[in-house]
Amino acid sequence: MAGVQPPELAIEVSRAGGLGSIAGATLSPDALRETIRSVRSELGELPFAVNLFAPPFSPAASFDVVLEERPPVFSYTFGALDPAPFRERGIVVLGTATTAEEARALDVDAVVAQGAEAGGHRGSFLGDELVPLAELVPACLGDAPVIAAGGITTREDVRAARELGAAGVQVGTAFLFTPECRVAREHLEALRTHESIVTDAYTGRAARMARTPVIDELLAGPPPLPFPEQRAVSAKVGPLYLGGLGAPRAREIPAAELVRDLLGSVD
Repeated sequence: MAGVQPPELAIEVSRAGGLGSIAGATLSPDALRETIRSVRSELGELPFAVNLFAPPFSPAASFDVVLEERPPVFSYTFGALDPAPFRERGIVVLGTATTAEEARALDVDAVVAQGAEAGGHRGSFLGDELVPLAELVPACLGDAPVIAAGGITTREDVRAARELGAAGVQVGTAFLFTPECRVAREHLEALRTHESIVTDAYTGRAARMARTPVIDELLAGPPPLPFPEQRAVSAKVGPLYLGGLGAPRAREIPAAELVRDLLGSVD
């Protein structure tokens, strides 16, 4: 959700009973600190999370900000990192896994199991395998609770994930369609009407997005540069529209209403 999620969305999600998350990966360290303080001032004692890319994809100073500001929860993707400094400050740590092997490589308080259905960049760091959520969640079960991510759009999806053994769910694409996210209409329509594809052609790192003519042009071109350099090159060709397989079922309702609906599946 980095780059498309304003902090207001995190605030609304936490107020409604979910765990709102600050998409910090594309923020400068100073902007990240300001955003954390702004969200905390609005939420008071309500919990929230901060998400970053694992080193070296987010600057070291951003991790220092997290340690200094001490949000209740810190989550990361694209690798594994030492959780000790965060735990010492009372921060709950979540890490992303796209395979059972990656889940075993993480030392975290909860594993976010990112299924093949998930939109946006893949959190892979030990391979590029696309494992459906129905297979991934059971495979990741172990000492740490598992949070299911990928295609979660309705309360029935939440119920199915819980039946697989997930302790909770992480939702991204469904929130793109809420007014708080303020995503452009063309982005939403692209996710609804175009085929979905996982490719590194746009950013240099595998990501699920709408397969538009821009993507086809990039697929026909030279191999992509490493992430994130390729994105600057691709932006000259045209926009990309990140999103998951749940997009065609997503509803244009307020974020709080979506959270309450998803929570309706929880006994």
